[in-house]
Amino acid sequence: MATKIRLQRHGRKGYAFYPIVIADSRAPRDGKFIERIGSYNPNTNPATISLNFERALHWIMVGAQPTDTVRRLLSNEGVMLMKHLLGGVKKGAFTQEEAERRFQAWKQAKDAAAAAAAAKLADGKKEAAAKRLEEEKAKNAAKAELVAKKKAEIAAAEAAKAAEAAAAEAPAEEATEAAAE
Repeated sequence: MATKIRLQRHGRKGYAFYPIVIADSRAPRDGKFIERIGSYNPNTNPATISLNFERALHWIMVGAQPTDTVRRLLSNEGVMLMKHLLGGVKKGAFTQEEAERRFQAWKQAKDAAAAAAAAKLADGKKEAAAKRLEEEKAKNAAKAELVAKKKAEIAAAEAAKAAEAAAAEAPAEEATEAAAE
């Protein structure tokens, strides 16, 4: 029986998530499977991968063939590297302790790179937010200047009307005063 490590599709249209399963290569994509070893959710940022490392390594070592996507996921989690290192131990190139040391060094470097990428993303978001805030403050200042200018024009127009009305009333008052005398 040829076994495959592959993804099953679950979820709704446009929002799929994928259990990682061991299945007979002849079984349908979402059909019968032997064992579920993890899941992959591409809808989160970054994509969430949960994997039973020991079981995945066991199935790789006994000859289960991963699909291309699953091979990439297993490589990201270090299963394929561990298989490679265990092959070196089996051939006598180095000891089990050396293989563990190399794997842990790789894992720490990967975690440090992921943390740096997350920090860079967070800093980028903060910078973008600060830039948007500055742009908004500049727009608000320009808008406040325009409003103040309009208010000054309206006040000047009202003052001119008041002066005109006062000027029109003054000759009328003089005429009524002259007529009254």
